[in-house]
Amino acid sequence: MTIHQDIVWHPHQIGLKEREAQQVHKGCVLWFTGLSGSGKSTLADALEQTLYQYSTLHAPIRTYLLDGDNLRHGLCHDLGFSEQDRHENIRRVGEVAKLMVDAGLIVLTAFISPYQQDRQQVRERFAQGRFIEIFVDTPLALCEARDPKGLYQKARRGEIKQFSGIDSPYEPPTAPEIHLDGSLAINELTQQILAYLQQQQIYR
Repeated sequence: MTIHQDIVWHPHQIGLKEREAQQVHKGCVLWFTGLSGSGKSTLADALEQTLYQYSTLHAPIRTYLLDGDNLRHGLCHDLGFSEQDRHENIRRVGEVAKLMVDAGLIVLTAFISPYQQDRQQVRERFAQGRFIEIFVDTPLALCEARDPKGLYQKARRGEIKQFSGIDSPYEPPTAPEIHLDGSLAINELTQQILAYLQQQQIYR
């Protein structure tokens, strides 16, 4: 990506440090990755609900959930599923997540994000400890058995092309911050993530 030489970054007096001083948590992105049907969106939604409930009892935790299908209705509506479009899809999501983290939010993203290079490039946009990769490791057979949207059936029939795990690759993370067994119950997985966040002092 080329930035025009006449465009200069404009600094502001209020930044992440000042925003975090007014809240009980750090800004970060929780990047859920895994195959379609692995449970990413369900888990991210359950986690956000848990953090919201914590907020009502203790101190406010500001969150926002970016979901792959939802963003393709707006921000990424012009993109298909070619390798090039998948790269651009994740780049856009990464930039949006970066802005939200700079605002002090805990951002949850649920995207297949099948390419290691794309996830690494997003990671590099964040300071140390601000990008938390969560690999929902669910066997392909279980994802197909779940198939909540009937997409695997269509992919097997050839009605959907370039489907991750079938005729398009999925490159699993090699060193995620959190590696989850996607066959376990959502409640158990949620607690594993919460334990990590507390250990890393993301919120108090």
